[in-house]
Amino acid sequence: MSWILPEGASLDFEGLAAPLRIIRGLGGGTQGQVYEVELEGERLALKWYLPACIARDGGLERRLVASIRATAPNEDFLWPIALLRASPASRPLIRIRQESFGYLMPLRPPAYVGACEHAAGRLAIGLHQVLRACFGLADAFHALHLAGLCYKDVSLGNLFLEPGSGSILICDNDNVAVDGADHGAVLGTPGFMAPEVLLGQARPGADSDLFSLAVLLFRLLTRHDPLKGQMELAIRCLDEPARRRLCGEDPVFIFDPLDDRNRPDPIEHAAALITWPIYPRPLQALFEQTFCRGMKQPSRRALTGQWKQELARTLDRRVLCPACGQENFQASGAPALCWSCAAPLPEPITLQLDHGAVLAAPDNELHPHHFDALAGEDLRRPLARVVAHPQDHRRLGLRNLSTAAWSAETHDGRVQPVQPGESCSLAALARIQSPAGPIAIQRPTRPSPAT
Repeated sequence: MSWILPEGASLDFEGLAAPLRIIRGLGGGTQGQVYEVELEGERLALKWYLPACIARDGGLERRLVASIRATAPNEDFLWPIALLRASPASRPLIRIRQESFGYLMPLRPPAYVGACEHAAGRLAIGLHQVLRACFGLADAFHALHLAGLCYKDVSLGNLFLEPGSGSILICDNDNVAVDGADHGAVLGTPGFMAPEVLLGQARPGADSDLFSLAVLLFRLLTRHDPLKGQMELAIRCLDEPARRRLCGEDPVFIFDPLDDRNRPDPIEHAAALITWPIYPRPLQALFEQTFCRGMKQPSRRALTGQWKQELARTLDRRVLCPACGQENFQASGAPALCWSCAAPLPEPITLQLDHGAVLAAPDNELHPHHFDALAGEDLRRPLARVVAHPQDHRRLGLRNLSTAAWSAETHDGRVQPVQPGESCSLAALARIQSPAGPIAIQRPTRPSPAT
């Protein structure tokens, strides 16, 4: 790639007190190029625009200035920090002579991998982490929409995942705009655009974000496109008119309960058929809400708050199959079979809370919203985590992640303190009293099946 800014050079930019060192180019596209840079010892990223992009999008600079002033909706956005123009002394070193500009943003940590890698099946990541990533997405767009903003170009290419934790980072935030205001030239990414945007019936906004977000969540959870089924396979030439018909004029969700024209093919679309049944019915219902009733009625699409609530509940229902170790999602007390090996799943210990229940499986967590209905779902600051004994993974404990001591009561009435950072075995406990609220330990009511 021919880099616009010379790698290794130190350039002066208007508004910066010190030179900016261009360390290396990271990548580029139709809008511009992204670089790793250093400013007074701090590593950052710089996106520098091509003149054609600036000419095509007359509101770009205005949107960037507004975003910088507004600050990021939450910490999951690689948000613009400062608008930059090269100083007169540096302009001769830049490969393009036309007027251009760029912006500084935080540098993506190396542990974060493009979501495209997961969608392609090239990323080792568990269902637990994928669901946390989905929750993070819903949470980020919830904060964005509450601020009166819309993203407009939701896609796999704008998302990065940290496989070990499920943390996310959202890039390319220069297209963000006030909902219903300055729309710019970006309409979205093919395959993620809402039907009304694809057909030219509406401009991108919060309603189309909800459709694109649902597509992205579906792609993360199933590694398949929600509209690619038998109807696409029946087309000999998948040209632009055909794509317009499949995604805009006559889009059919592959799992539409009332329309089976576009069901997945057992051979070509095996991933969708395997993964869809894994998830609880309430989570599936949100996809049906968006891709069936909400397909042509934007106001009926699932909202970000609904996604947050149901994704958090799904994480609460996570258990591990004792036979194969695969993650499953089951209701407390409900007999079930492992989706992977078909072994019977034993009824788990359930942690009963004031506002919900969490099944006892390693890494499942208790959060403020489990104790306070007004807290709102937030997975960033857990109060407790289920942990497995290092020598016997069948023995489970609960670790105190709060800043205050608990009082744990056994079945025979003995009480023991559990200090912050300590764990208590769930085997003999009847309840735990924490400052956040009580935790009741509910035992299985039916014997565990043989494995």
